[in-house]
Formats: sequence, structure tokens, C-alpha cells
Amino acid sequence: MSITVNLIVNGKAVTQVCSASTTLVELLRENLMLTGTHVGCDTSQCGACTVHFNGRAVKACTILAAQSEGADITTIEGIGTAEDLHPMQSSFRECHGLQCGFCTPGMIMSAIDLVNREKDLTEQSIREGLDGNICRCTGYHNIVKAVEKAASRMKE
Repeated sequence: MSITVNLIVNGKAVTQVCSASTTLVELLRENLMLTGTHVGCDTSQCGACTVHFNGRAVKACTILAAQSEGADITTIEGIGTAEDLHPMQSSFRECHGLQCGFCTPGMIMSAIDLVNREKDLTEQSIREGLDGNICRCTGYHNIVKAVEKAASRMKE
């Protein structure tokens, strides 16, 4: 069965026809070619598919496209450009908060949401706030440093 979904993606109105069983991450990657949102586990364990859904970080593999009707979705492609990186992207680069890069888009989207929601971030609260995002390369130390650096920039 096909459905029509109307939503806002990275600030642009989008109408897509897809199967009723299509997940949001599939819609973003396969229909809209926004491949920065990664598919890691398909079970909501890794966080590689994290996007902002009406301003909050969610794992796009856990949401059906049909549930996104009317939603405002922001992907990693919607937060900055190569010429004008988001402060979180800049901080990840400067602090070497990535290695292979697979988890990075989801980690950045979760970190932005964390900074926007929490006033006084500590190393512990950053680690707890990013608990749903798995990185198999970095050991998280530089990721935490990147979030701390970006938080001060984002709150200026």
C-alpha cells in the first residue's frame, strides 16, 4: 500500500509517495538522497540515523515515514554548509572527534539537541546525553571535548 507524506526537510516542503512500511531513514536516504543520515543497526541501538524531528533528536529508523506527516525534519545536511559549518561540526573537526565518520552525523545531531536542552553541561552529562549513540573508533574522549567546545560557541 502506498501513502503520501508531506513534511518539511531541511527547511523545504517535501511531498513523497512511499510504502506504508517505509521508515523515516529510508525516506531520507532512498527517496530524498540525503545520505548523511546513516543506517547502522536498524534496531535503534547505534544512533547513526539520528535526525531532528520537530526540533528534538530522534532515531529515524524507529519512525515510519507516515508518522512524519507534517513534521519538520532536519538532517546533517541541513545544519551547515562546507563553507559555513555549524559550530558542532567545526568543533568535531578541531577536536578530532571523529575517525571513520560513520557515527558522526548522528552524534552531531544528538549533541546539538543536548546542548539546546541542557544549560550546564559537564563531562558526565555529555557522556550520559550521548549514551544512545555508539562510536566504535574514538573512545569518546575527543567527542566530549568537541561537545564542550561547541556548547560554549552555541550559547554565545
